[in-house]
Amino acid sequence: MSDVIEFNVLEHELVPEHHLLTEEEAEKVLKDLRITRDQLPKIRKSDACVKVLEKIHGPIDEGRIIKIVRKSPTAEIFVGYRMVIRG
Repeated sequence: MSDVIEFNVLEHELVPEHHLLTEEEAEKVLKDLRITRDQLPKIRKSDACVKVLEKIHGPIDEGRIIKIVRKSPTAEIFVGYRMVIRG
């Protein structure tokens, strides 16, 4: 008998929204920001949010970009991006 508790971390009120971008969306973001993929902050494949996204979208390869939408009282909405790395 398994005692594994399933929990979707993305549904927690303190976790910002995470969205896997298509390659077309990723290229547009990189072009608009005038940066390369390597210049983005990183997020590991072992991150709990990436694991939940993999359950939704299937395996996520290294180099894919995840959009993170944070809501705050001062900035209202802040959008950030992370590149998936191994680990």
